[in-house]
Amino acid sequence: MNILHAILLGIIQGLTEFLPISSTAHLTLAGKIFGLVNASNPEQWTAFIAVIQLGTLGSVLVYFIRDIISIINSFISENLRTGREKIKNQSINSKLGWYIIFGTLPIVIIGFGLKKLIEGSLTKNLTIIAFALIVLGLILAIAEKTAKFKKEMKDISLTDALWIGLAQCLALFPGASRSGTTITAGMFLGLKRETAARFSFLLSIPAVFSSGLYEFYKSIHYISSGQLLLVGVSTLFAAVSGYFAIAFMLRFLKTNSTWLFIVYRILLGAAILLFLSKL
Repeated sequence: MNILHAILLGIIQGLTEFLPISSTAHLTLAGKIFGLVNASNPEQWTAFIAVIQLGTLGSVLVYFIRDIISIINSFISENLRTGREKIKNQSINSKLGWYIIFGTLPIVIIGFGLKKLIEGSLTKNLTIIAFALIVLGLILAIAEKTAKFKKEMKDISLTDALWIGLAQCLALFPGASRSGTTITAGMFLGLKRETAARFSFLLSIPAVFSSGLYEFYKSIHYISSGQLLLVGVSTLFAAVSGYFAIAFMLRFLKTNSTWLFIVYRILLGAAILLFLSKL
């Protein structure tokens, strides 16, 4: 990997992490094109992807800093001090704290159980990526056709958070898309598109933080000083491009549907399958 690869991969990560088109699919596709995915050591590529996701974590933290501070303050005030209220009687921000906690539990449990599969070569398979892009694109299309788009942040329930958290587990497989699966689940549950995206981005914070730090700890022993610099460059560019992707996505979904991303997913998946059939 050279500096140009690092910059391009960082930009790809940042732009695709928050659009429902799968950052892992795009990174793996780019990695294979650049010859960077080592078939004999796929864990290294998984570690690289997880680490540069810390850049997109940074973009979420910066973009939602006021929301995060309000959620933390309300959660502490209403749960860890005297006179604690039942969750159903707490403020919206305190409830969101609970929803993020409970919505994160499924990916923690299932992610740990599927660790070997996730890190293995199976999840770098372009055929799997292509089918995931198409199938999840079609499911998103069904959501667009059937969803009611009535609920706002104040209307989200604990049950909604758990279902969205379960949907986030599908993002463990390449081509599914973390934002794609969670936004789709939110839409099925009646959330407005922008609300589904906003909750999706907030829900991503614990999962991306824990997986990124874990993979960084695991991979630090075989990353040379030169590679560490390249990973840092990718992470920085992922953070900057991710910030703009969040702003674009929330603004876009206020007045637009997700059909643009549905069509893109299906066309990209079909193009990959066509390419593989010619080999």
